Amino acid sequence: MPNTDLELSSILGEFKDRAAAGYALGLHINFTTPAYFFQSYPRGWLDHYSNSGLLVNDPTVSWCFENTGFCRWSDLDDPAGILTQAAGYGMKYGIVYATNAGDTHSMSGFARSDREYNDDEIAEIVSRFDKLHAATSSQASLSTSTVEQLKKMSIMVTHPGS
Repeated sequence: MPNTDLELSSILGEFKDRAAAGYALGLHINFTTPAYFFQSYPRGWLDHYSNSGLLVNDPTVSWCFENTGFCRWSDLDDPAGILTQAAGYGMKYGIVYATNAGDTHSMSGFARSDREYNDDEIAEIVSRFDKLHAATSSQASLSTSTVEQLKKMSIMVTHPGS
């Protein structure tokens, strides 16, 4: 039996390597609440985003609720200028990806500061996200220790130092 804790930690670490400006992952969303949530965007951006109530106008979130597949941030309609604001925090380029595999919805966003993601990088991120989505699709099939580890990783990634 594979070590799911190690595999999930490895995938999250690889996302950090491929999204140096941060990422957000919402896995198995029921209505608007994910079973697991991981976020590594810069603290300043997270504070600004939350304090300004940007979620309701965020084109990345809207796109992921309305679509499956991937989209580059540069191809999103952003009338509220949220992506322009994100660029001020080093998140100049990014992608979103959403899936409904296995009758459960998961979505993600990945950012970098230096350039657009190329097609090969996007394919690799999508493949890894699909593995994470599949591995966490049923809490009943996960060991208690894996569920606890996922919760701890979510806190450590989203609230470093907690």
